[in-house]
Amino acid sequence: MTRLQNLHIIIAEDDIDDGEIIEQSFAKHPSFLKISLVKNGKELLDFLKTGIERPDVILTDINMPIINGLEALAEISNDSELSKITAFAYSTSINPIYESKCLQYGVKAFLIKPFVLEEFDEIPHKILDVIYGLTE
Repeated sequence: MTRLQNLHIIIAEDDIDDGEIIEQSFAKHPSFLKISLVKNGKELLDFLKTGIERPDVILTDINMPIINGLEALAEISNDSELSKITAFAYSTSINPIYESKCLQYGVKAFLIKPFVLEEFDEIPHKILDVIYGLTE
């Protein structure tokens, strides 16, 4: 199995503290070379549609202002190019409707946002486990 390196992830997270924590969690992991952080689904879509840089992975929070994560994922899933990007969603909510919608939009995994600081470091590992499973 080939290990993926130099991945670019874009993270959509409206909470400033959570954004910094999750960004640091990915920065600690050697597989992620570049981390882009946006504050809502509109910024995520704007970033993706500029076409300047195409990330390898998307991680989006669900509950965000302006355009929420589900709305952004719906638009991504309807775009033939953007839908090729491996997408993940996370939330503090364990609402089964969120998970069902995410899977409908092609999300590879719906993760529960940790309540304990140290558990944020597990998110990059969970994402890579899914990606490795997809590439084997």
